[in-house]
Amino acid sequence: MVGFIKKISDYISNHKKIAFIIMAALLLELVSAVQYVYTHNMFEAELDKRAESDLTMKALIIKGMLNVMENTLHSHLWDAKHNINHADSMFEATKRIIMTNPKVKGSYMAFKPYFYPEKDRLFEPYAFRDGEEILVKQLGGENGHDYTLHPEYKKILRENAPSWSDPYDYTDNGVVNQLITYSYPLHDTKGDIIAICGLDLSLEWVGDTLNANHIYPSSYFLLLTESGTLISRPHSDQVSKQDVDHVVSIINDSTIKRSPSETGRSKVIHFQDEKKGETMIYYANMRGNPHWQIAVVCYEKEVFAKLHWMGINILILMLLVFCILGLIIRRYIQNEGKLTLANIEKQRINNELHIATAIQEAMLIRDEHVAKRNDVIIDASLVPAREVGGDLFNYFIRDEKLFFCIGDVSGKGVPSALVMAMTQALFRAVSSHEGNPSHIMQTVNETVCLNNKTNMFATLFIGALDLPSGRLRYCNAGHDKPVIINSEGVSLLPVKPNLPAGLFEDFQYEMQETFLQNGTTLFLYTDGLTEARNTSHQQFGNRRTIDALHRLRDATPTEIIRSMSEQVCQFAGEEEQSDDQTMMVIKYTPQVNDYTDYGEVNLTNNISQLKDLHDYLKSVAEKLHLDASLTRKIRLAVEEAVVNVMDYAYPIGKEGTICVKAMANKTFLKLVITDTGVAFNPTEAAKADTTLSAEDRPIGGLGILLVRELMDSINYERINGKNILTLIKKIFN
Repeated sequence: MVGFIKKISDYISNHKKIAFIIMAALLLELVSAVQYVYTHNMFEAELDKRAESDLTMKALIIKGMLNVMENTLHSHLWDAKHNINHADSMFEATKRIIMTNPKVKGSYMAFKPYFYPEKDRLFEPYAFRDGEEILVKQLGGENGHDYTLHPEYKKILRENAPSWSDPYDYTDNGVVNQLITYSYPLHDTKGDIIAICGLDLSLEWVGDTLNANHIYPSSYFLLLTESGTLISRPHSDQVSKQDVDHVVSIINDSTIKRSPSETGRSKVIHFQDEKKGETMIYYANMRGNPHWQIAVVCYEKEVFAKLHWMGINILILMLLVFCILGLIIRRYIQNEGKLTLANIEKQRINNELHIATAIQEAMLIRDEHVAKRNDVIIDASLVPAREVGGDLFNYFIRDEKLFFCIGDVSGKGVPSALVMAMTQALFRAVSSHEGNPSHIMQTVNETVCLNNKTNMFATLFIGALDLPSGRLRYCNAGHDKPVIINSEGVSLLPVKPNLPAGLFEDFQYEMQETFLQNGTTLFLYTDGLTEARNTSHQQFGNRRTIDALHRLRDATPTEIIRSMSEQVCQFAGEEEQSDDQTMMVIKYTPQVNDYTDYGEVNLTNNISQLKDLHDYLKSVAEKLHLDASLTRKIRLAVEEAVVNVMDYAYPIGKEGTICVKAMANKTFLKLVITDTGVAFNPTEAAKADTTLSAEDRPIGGLGILLVRELMDSINYERINGKNILTLIKKIFN
């Protein structure tokens, strides 16, 4: 026994190379089999994607043509409305509809009974093609034709909505073809239906569309109605009528097993064809009206022909030449290296997207000083549809004014995120020294338009809320109307739409203004909120938004955003959203401070009046028991502000008045400087560049810079022809 085992061991030891080659060959065969199955699955997945891509393309072409027909009718209805009082002019109106599009075979207007008393009960002008000519006639009542009994006529009256009919046969010069009719309700100025207008479209072009660019040589497309009636079939020289009818019967057979495709956008039926073997039918419903079905038929022997050929050749080559083993191993190693590099690149891109998401979140600036205010409460949220989005919001307080904006950039992904970042930065930069929302919008628009070769644009709403007075100035650029919530109820803020930013650089934006009551809430949002869809493709809509805000009238901004987010999420369910959802809520809550009046001093625009100002400020400081250092700072700031008014408010040689009034409470001293001179906002004056020498630095700017440094806040308003500059200083802890 020991000797036998020793012999076997010696044999294996002497034939290691042969054993290695045999093992390598078997392993290679196993790898090849696994690779074959894997490749087969890849072919199946690729077939799913390719079939659905072709179905989508064909559907879009067909839907596009139907949309063109709809627009052809819609664009000519104004003609009918303009001449509605002239019955005979309706013939020309129907004729013009046909003239605009050669695919339109006929056009009609079926008026409600007795709409034109002089035309008796039924009046239906009808235009149709007769060879190269376009003829018109009156169909109503002809040969007993009563269109009011037609199901399509009743359906339009009942649903008050446009509709496409099912295909029907018609004969033209002895040739039977198919038509479909698009019908649309025509309304009077009160919104009542006065007629059903429509056009007849030939379906000859559908066959040309379906028979072009097949996936595989023997594959073909079919178009069916929602009920399964065949609309268009391939050419008879490509596939027999019996085969087509068999496929249609399979699609309409509810007992046939069918499964969703890999993406879930279409359904797949597998069956065995007697002549061509395993056959696959991909079909899907077209969206919108009409609800047609489009299908493509493919044969497995064509789909996997190259794969089968490749498998046979590889098997033969492996059996004949083992040296290919080394080549396969080397190629495998190379492919594995490429795959590794691809995964590394994919991971790098994912990491960069995560970083971009964090950067974009950081760019949605929330001024931390706003949270410390007691006269305004703000909260905002942005939920991107992708890793990065095109929505934006921003807010900050400058000179007792809340500057805020919300916007939505066209497009999706990284390109819109870049435009969003630029728009965000522009708003922050311009509004840091400009207080007029229309001027801010103008600058943003001009900059976005520069070298805008991608034609991207952004809808924007920019506002500036004066916190002491509640005066809201705003400018809209194609954005959704904000919602006002106050003691009177919930309503939309009146806005002029203007054009979105980025379209025309010379467009002039218009500013509007209103005053907010104490406790008023301003709700701003992007269309991703109202256009959020559920699994039934219904939108959340403006009505649900308004109703939800009615129930949240007494809620805080944070509660409003949380509740709205929950309601939209509950409405959408599992449906994936395609647009960013952004909300910003501003609640105006000015505090009634118990200020004590410390009188006022009236001056003229003469520098000699500064002595009276000094005496007045000294008296106020003594009454408030302010220390000398604080008094000097206040006096210096007020003097600079008053001198600024003397220099700029009134023309040279013209005498004007300046009123300085002091008020104080337990914490703050408020000094209000009023004049009736020309409008001049010192808070928007460019700050002096203190890094320049005195010779190089332009005149002006240092005074306002000094006032900003000495006072806690500075605010300017132009009200009723008066310049009102308010300076506030904290005098008690």
